[in-house]
Amino acid sequence: MKARFTPALFAHAEAVLGQLLDFAYPADAVVSRYFREHRALGHADRAFVAETVFAVLRRGRSVEARCAGKLSDRKRLIVALAMERGWDEPELAPVLKAGEAEWLRAAKNMAVSEMPPAVRCDLPDWLYARLAAQYGEDETAALAAALNQPAPLDLRVNTLKTDRDAVLARFAADGIAARPGALSPLAVRLAGKPALAGYPLFVDGAIEVQDEGSQLLGYLLDPKRGEMVVDFCAGAGGKTLQLGALMRNTGRLYAFDVAEKRLAKMKPRLARSSLSNVHPVRIEHERDSKIKRLAGKIDRVLVDAPCSGLGTLRRNPDLKWRQSENSVAELAAKQALILAAAAKLVKPGGRVVYATCSLLHEENAAIVDAFLAAHPEFTLLPASAILARHGIALEGDLLQLLPHRHHTDGFFAAALERQA
Repeated sequence: MKARFTPALFAHAEAVLGQLLDFAYPADAVVSRYFREHRALGHADRAFVAETVFAVLRRGRSVEARCAGKLSDRKRLIVALAMERGWDEPELAPVLKAGEAEWLRAAKNMAVSEMPPAVRCDLPDWLYARLAAQYGEDETAALAAALNQPAPLDLRVNTLKTDRDAVLARFAADGIAARPGALSPLAVRLAGKPALAGYPLFVDGAIEVQDEGSQLLGYLLDPKRGEMVVDFCAGAGGKTLQLGALMRNTGRLYAFDVAEKRLAKMKPRLARSSLSNVHPVRIEHERDSKIKRLAGKIDRVLVDAPCSGLGTLRRNPDLKWRQSENSVAELAAKQALILAAAAKLVKPGGRVVYATCSLLHEENAAIVDAFLAAHPEFTLLPASAILARHGIALEGDLLQLLPHRHHTDGFFAAALERQA
């Protein structure tokens, strides 16, 4: 159901945008808090507010350029509704002031060719420069266009409870449009974004929300029955749950994280999943004694390292405005330390997978290259060969997923084996 557009509803969007543009907190947290404080807003109203303010975050620079110096949160929202959501003057009439129709027409008619490349791509100058150096200007434009679109809703099938064909059949019976993922054998992509919290397959743990690209990391680690496995930066456990299912609920799977809140979010997900081989452990840092006790004993370690998150801009468009060259440099230093610490856990013949949801070379291949130079006991395993064993056809020794090519979030991963 579509929200009824009123000045009052527009005022909610304006209030949320004003909080978001401080960039003091993650956008999804700001929006969620606002909705908790305004419970009278219905589902359609919330969808309108969220989609509109996120359109401004995605297209911030081109929206500002179209405002032509007459910049305000209100005008940002009007331009975003007109340009990104396709609203015309009659639809916007409830919030247009006298004389603004002419201003809006001029904003809509501004030629994209008049904008600098970084503005056309809606990227900060520093980020555009780095991506253009890596991928070239044409591919960066295609990448940015994909990053500026909302992400679809992807699910992972819990194979301990069902299979993908059964899930797709249930969705079809319930009138929910869905199709198999193009890459992951466990992925289901929904055509829309239905509320799933009360849906039987979700309540029962048969499905979990997880980007299809993220699911490939589990296949790259490729844990086996009965092994000792560590998810080094487990967070709320999306990848942990997949690893546990790939292990067929056998062996021992440690889920490490420094944040108690993130691990707490894993508990209800674990309960739904029926996994009993997962052991969440809060650690202080990568040198924690709880980690050192496992040195040389682990078969496989997943390091989904803290990163800039720039591969997830479809979901988190505020990150391109919250990150900076300095923050990326700080993250790269931390990533190198975390990978080195995690690698100490691996026994001879074991595997560590280093992964990020970043697009930047300095967080990805540069970290792996430096690690291999400093640790000759490790070698790089061809990602394409590992994934091919699971029917996943991707080229390259390194896994690099890009939204405009693979229709997933941006992911990087490298599989490293410790020599016997």
